[in-house]
Amino acid sequence: MTLIKSISGIRGTIGGFAKENLTPQDMVECAAAFGYWTLERTNNPKIVIGRDARISGELMSNIVVSTLRFLGITVIDLGLSTTPTVEIAVPEEKAGAGIILTASHNPKNWNALKFLNEKGEFISAQDGAEVLQIIEDGTIEYVEVNKLGGYEYKDNYIQKHIQKILALPLVDADAVRAKQYKIVVDAINSTGAISVPPLLMELGCEVVLLNGTPNGDFAHNPEPLPEHLTGLVQAVLKHKADMGIAVDPDVDRLALVCENGEPFGEEYTLVAVADYVLQHTPGNTVSNLSSTRALRDVTEKRGQRYEAAAVGEVNVVEKMKELHAPIGGEGNGGIIYPELHYGRDALVGIALFLSHLAHYGKSVSSLRAQYPNYHMSKNKVQLTPELNLDNIFTRLKEKYKNEQLNTIDGLKIELQEGWIHLRASNTEPIVRIYTEGKSEVIAESFANKIKSDMIEIMRDYQEE
Repeated sequence: MTLIKSISGIRGTIGGFAKENLTPQDMVECAAAFGYWTLERTNNPKIVIGRDARISGELMSNIVVSTLRFLGITVIDLGLSTTPTVEIAVPEEKAGAGIILTASHNPKNWNALKFLNEKGEFISAQDGAEVLQIIEDGTIEYVEVNKLGGYEYKDNYIQKHIQKILALPLVDADAVRAKQYKIVVDAINSTGAISVPPLLMELGCEVVLLNGTPNGDFAHNPEPLPEHLTGLVQAVLKHKADMGIAVDPDVDRLALVCENGEPFGEEYTLVAVADYVLQHTPGNTVSNLSSTRALRDVTEKRGQRYEAAAVGEVNVVEKMKELHAPIGGEGNGGIIYPELHYGRDALVGIALFLSHLAHYGKSVSSLRAQYPNYHMSKNKVQLTPELNLDNIFTRLKEKYKNEQLNTIDGLKIELQEGWIHLRASNTEPIVRIYTEGKSEVIAESFANKIKSDMIEIMRDYQEE
């Protein structure tokens, strides 16, 4: 059982003891601290809240809503919603902040509170540190009974979100409608079931819906990776569909399946969408350090500049603003399109991808074949007291000093045939080891080599 407090919010497993897991006490403590911080910072007593379909979501929402109202905050409750929908609703409602109740791709026994600022964007590291300090101090003043906050329930924001997407200049709804695509959607029994099909139907698509009951009882591992999407692949082939779409429980990550049953590759969702956007809106692109090199290749082919940001949506957004990038995101299928809002959004990703596909005029597999082919290997090592990352990184930097190194987030080693990225996870007690190469063999060899280097370094330190 786990409880993780970080600058972006609080995440943990439901049940067990307070301070060790995500319990009602921890929910109250965290919601109160964020609400109090919002009032101190903005003097705006309004917060938007929304949740995915997790089993614990409704109970958790009741606790968070009540806590905020005891602070004198009026809550705009979107109910079952998506992360990008809540992000859009915050500025629309002129709220001081937003809270999303979702543990993203984590299993159903997890949940989390994720915090947004008044722009509907994830709070900064400094802001998060201030909220954590309030939790630590525990000095929160609640209002008297005559000043309790109000409550409004608004369940129309997903439709508002869809209409905003359809109004985007680069979303060519007429071109998509003319194609009459048949699309299989795996909604993982969460809020993708109430957001993806309505968007597709607005675009004239025939929808075959899998796992479409938003009850939070995830039909399989909710992270939209190829190994978890065998049911989607089978359904695409069975229904002779033009493609398959998978989203995670809060609908900010997008994975695609080609008409032949082959995964498009979650890393390539952003690559394809960026290629389409850059054709019409020249500019720089941004992804995080653990994303595929293919985005850099596509960007430079269009005569533009690519830059990498530290892992984490807030870091990518900050770099995108700095470079005025018209498109960016994360290689986990997270599309960030500033023309709509600064947040990962599977729905806008779907609309832009289908517009790209309609203009391209051929199959999804044919479109995928247009892009550079890289292979990624994702590994992890459990953090232990004897695993001193600072020491390991120092020795690795010396060992690979003749290669291009990036240290803004862990250590990334750029090699001729690919790269290696090591970093401590923000959400789990592990070291992530991501490698990419021009073949699976190369990517795996990079991973095995760096793990061997780490073992050798640890052995040296133990002998010293």
